[in-house]
Amino acid sequence: MSIPELFIIAVGLSMDAFAVSVCKGLSMRQMRVKNALVVGIYFGGFQALMPAVGYFLGACFQDAIAAYDHWIAFILLGMIGINMIREALNQEEESCDASIAAKDMLILAVATSIDALAVGVTFAFLQVHLLSAISLIGATTFVLSFIGVKMGTIFGCRYKSRAELAGGAILVLMGIKILAEHLL
Repeated sequence: MSIPELFIIAVGLSMDAFAVSVCKGLSMRQMRVKNALVVGIYFGGFQALMPAVGYFLGACFQDAIAAYDHWIAFILLGMIGINMIREALNQEEESCDASIAAKDMLILAVATSIDALAVGVTFAFLQVHLLSAISLIGATTFVLSFIGVKMGTIFGCRYKSRAELAGGAILVLMGIKILAEHLL
């Protein structure tokens, strides 16, 4: 598999992380490089880790992963999105800073990288240089996630509750899209 083909795969895999990064940025009062780096490291790291794990799991688990990855992503993204919508509709004043706590980031990183695990399984059957593939996927996701946080902060400062509502809706719709793609 060529580098341009791997790059296209990397961009495709990073789109979920990018969208969630924009949602994270939407809830931030201002852009903090540290927060964007944390988001980028979690998402980029898991997007690199999951194909490596998938590669080593190989064909013996391919059917089990393909059978459940969409449900796991749907449930995790749906729960997070519904929580964001609930918070946006809540009339109580709250802190505008987005959580980058390990627990929150871990859930999001796993939810956005489940498809990468399945891609890693397919890498086991293709002529793919694993280190190049996971490095490119991780780096691409890191950069796009960092940019996503920045984009989110630009819009979030002006339209906080609407932005949180939209971000929650995006996560719920992304979960539904993943489920629909696998069921249809």
